[in-house]
Amino acid sequence: MRRLVLLAPAVALLAGCSATIVSGTAAPSPPSASTGTAGAELPPDPQPGRTADCPYLGSEVVAEANGQHVSKVRVSADEPHPACFFYRPDGKIQLTVRVYVGRPEIATALVNKAAPIDSSNPASDPAGWKGGYLSSDDGAVYAVSKGASAVVVTTNQKQSVKARTVAKKAIAALKL
Repeated sequence: MRRLVLLAPAVALLAGCSATIVSGTAAPSPPSASTGTAGAELPPDPQPGRTADCPYLGSEVVAEANGQHVSKVRVSADEPHPACFFYRPDGKIQLTVRVYVGRPEIATALVNKAAPIDSSNPASDPAGWKGGYLSSDDGAVYAVSKGASAVVVTTNQKQSVKARTVAKKAIAALKL
């Protein structure tokens, strides 16, 4: 990206000198799912599927950590660790937990997608896990990876500590 920024003034200067179109100049490419994964595609974002209990995180744990009653839970079709979607009584999602186990570069890229390095605070809890957390008007995210594993928790609550608490519980239950 820095090369593009440095080339932009030179390209603009050259463009002003002649009517000839310079081919092969650097141009920004649209963001892709493979950014930062050395050519490997990121898996698609999980979608809520069937109604079922989360296999690695109980509704009572989420209700206590997030401070809201859980009215139902839906899980994605991802295997062996489905994403879990916890709903509040009004039918809206209050918290999601995504677990990825596979390639280290994809685990890191998933964390960076959820909590970009440039705009999030560094996270290192539990010990040995690294990533980021951030809060917005819509809620908070806590995303960490360790080796080939990643856990991303999003909540409708603005306090990232709630997402961190759930992430730690999921990591402990999965023994990642």
